[in-house]
Amino acid sequence: MEININGVNLYYEKVGSGKPLILLHGNGESGKIFDKAIPVLSEHYTVYCLDTRGHGKSSKVSEYHYEDMARDLLGFIHELNLDRPIVYGFSDGGITALLAASYEPESVSRLIVSGANTDPRGVKPFWYYAGQVIYTLSFKRNSLMKLMLTEPNITAEQLGKIEAPVTVIVGSRDLIRESHTRELAEHIKHSTLKILPGEGHSSYIIHSPKIAHLIIDTLKAPAPQPHP
Repeated sequence: MEININGVNLYYEKVGSGKPLILLHGNGESGKIFDKAIPVLSEHYTVYCLDTRGHGKSSKVSEYHYEDMARDLLGFIHELNLDRPIVYGFSDGGITALLAASYEPESVSRLIVSGANTDPRGVKPFWYYAGQVIYTLSFKRNSLMKLMLTEPNITAEQLGKIEAPVTVIVGSRDLIRESHTRELAEHIKHSTLKILPGEGHSSYIIHSPKIAHLIIDTLKAPAPQPHP
C-alpha cells in the first residue's frame, strides 16, 4: 500500500490485528529486514511496516534529513488515524522515532529503539572515521552516508520532551558506543536500558525473529518509570 505524506509516497504493509505497532528500518534498508519478525508480531499487534522516504518502494528523494523522516512518521500516524501507536525503530528508525516523540509527545504510547544515536559521534571512532574516509574518497558522494556523518543533532532538551515510556536497546558489540547509549537513556524521563550480550548492531534484527520476541517481551513488562 502507498500513502502520500508531505509530498512523498510512502510504501507500507499492514498485517495482523490488535494495537498498532509501527516498524522502522535503518539506513539504506527497507521494511523487508523484518520479514522474519512480522509473522510473529502480527499474532499480537496490527503491524505497520514502513519504507521511509528514499528507501525501498517509497519515493526517491535527493537528500535526507531525520527531521523530514520524523515529520513523515507523524503524518503517517495522523493520516491513518492511528491511536497512539507503539513504535519500534532500528538505527535510523530509532532516531526518527525519538525525534517524532519529541515533536509530538502525545502521538505515541510506547517507544522501543535499538542502535540509535543522538549525534554522529555516538558511533564508535573506527566506524565514524571510516565513514568519513569512504565518503571523502568517493567519486559520487552518497547522500545516505552524508546523513550519518552530519546528523542527527538531538539535544538533551529534546529528549526531555518525550513523554512516552522508552526502552533503549544496544548490543554489547554494537557500533554505537555504550556510554553514548547510556547517556541517551538518562535524558529520557521514562526509560529503561537493555544491553544485549554478544549482539552487534543488527545481528538480532535483520531477517531475524529475535527482535519480534524482544519487542513482545518488552511490551509485556511494566512500562519504564520516571527516573528519580
